[in-house]
Amino acid sequence: MTINFDARKMATELYDGSFRPMFIGGHWVASVSGEISETYDPATGAVLATVPQASATDVDHAVAAARRAFEGPWSKFSPYERQTLLLKIADLFESNWERLCVSDTLNMGMPITRTLANRRRVIGMLRYYAGMATSLHGEVIDNSIPGEIVTFTRKEPIGVVGAIIPWNAPTAASIWKIAPALATGCTVVLKPSEDAPLTPLLIAKLMQDAGVPDGVVNIVTGKGSVAGARLAEHPDVNKIVFTGSTATGQAIARAGVGNLKRVSLELGGKSPVIVCKDADIERAVPVAAMSVFAHSGQICIAGSRLFVAREIHDEFVAKVAAFAKNLRIGHGLDTDTDLGPLISPRQAKIVEGFIASGQSEGAELITGGSRLSGGLYDKGNFIAPTIFGGVKDEMRIAREEIFGPVISAMPFDTIDEVVERANATPYGLAAGIFTQNLGQAHKLSRRIKAGSVWVNMYHAIDPAVPFGGMKMSGYGREGGTEHLHEYLETKAIWIQTD
Repeated sequence: MTINFDARKMATELYDGSFRPMFIGGHWVASVSGEISETYDPATGAVLATVPQASATDVDHAVAAARRAFEGPWSKFSPYERQTLLLKIADLFESNWERLCVSDTLNMGMPITRTLANRRRVIGMLRYYAGMATSLHGEVIDNSIPGEIVTFTRKEPIGVVGAIIPWNAPTAASIWKIAPALATGCTVVLKPSEDAPLTPLLIAKLMQDAGVPDGVVNIVTGKGSVAGARLAEHPDVNKIVFTGSTATGQAIARAGVGNLKRVSLELGGKSPVIVCKDADIERAVPVAAMSVFAHSGQICIAGSRLFVAREIHDEFVAKVAAFAKNLRIGHGLDTDTDLGPLISPRQAKIVEGFIASGQSEGAELITGGSRLSGGLYDKGNFIAPTIFGGVKDEMRIAREEIFGPVISAMPFDTIDEVVERANATPYGLAAGIFTQNLGQAHKLSRRIKAGSVWVNMYHAIDPAVPFGGMKMSGYGREGGTEHLHEYLETKAIWIQTD
């Protein structure tokens, strides 16, 4: 991709290490305690900015602001007015897209070519939910009660929404939480990851510029164990929506029991990619590889279990390894970079631990497997794209979510066998299938237990299509009409007319 702006110049204009306040009730504020934390460029270790460390008291202030807005001026906005506001936000996103992408790349490492390529998805989400704002309605229902009684339902906003997002896609994740809330008339308190809090603060400014009333959107920065935990348990939050690890999702679900708040969870995955013997190998190789290596494996839907029909296994894995060796690793702002850094030294150590366990358990290291050093690499968190062969289903690298650029390749002999092995996981987020047999594609896609199944492709996400997980990958859906209903209550109304 060719870009027509100076990304590095824009980066220096955006972040110079200075303090960036959080956004509560329409005001830019420090934390009550005054405590701050630094946020870094994972490619260089340089400090980009400092942000407040929100306490439980700060979260309480944000929730109170959201409640005032929900019961005050925001409740008077008609569907048409909410739609108009979302369209204005979409226009501002479009005119500020490069700034948002540079911010994402700087703070979490994804190559700028990939962040820029998300334009259609993110701005499309804003415009999709804008369209849906005027399409929400109840229904008139014939009842069987004697007499002249009219019954109908209303769809009403659930109230204050607490949203907690991960660091791997701040722009897209923020809009996936905020836009449906605005479309339905809810208000939001969003807590971004402590590893990548900067883009959501830019988004808050765009919301303010668009004319979103004070308190409708609030951004609190800080630790998940403090700010996130308080938001999850808060008695005046009506719904929690969370994207992140399964362990944290379980904690959030438990915290929501106090006031029986609605909970939506999009959690971890250990997604299978199944390559049948009739697959178009040349087409499938780059897709299967990038199902994991995109964003250095730091994606919940990573197709990290690569099942290949034994007849083509050796050829296919060799081609994936050759593809991996040709990927360019570097700073995300360089337009020729294919893979950027991992988010933090902590995450790099976790991935190194998985690589070591694969070797100790007897898997064959085909390519990669090392942390990169020398030059730029010494200051960042770079790990070479890694492929293991000879992997057994019981190995850690085949069972646990790694969240790094690691593929476990395994042969299979029959369709029944690969279905059983693919489903033998507590997760059920996504899956990929490569075959030129349409009948087989339909049969396999029905049998795989996953919320999204892609055939001869991967990573496709559209605002109109539901996305979410099964089993330990969570519950609830984002995208499509189902997403809007996650933010609505259904009220039944009975009127006797005789």
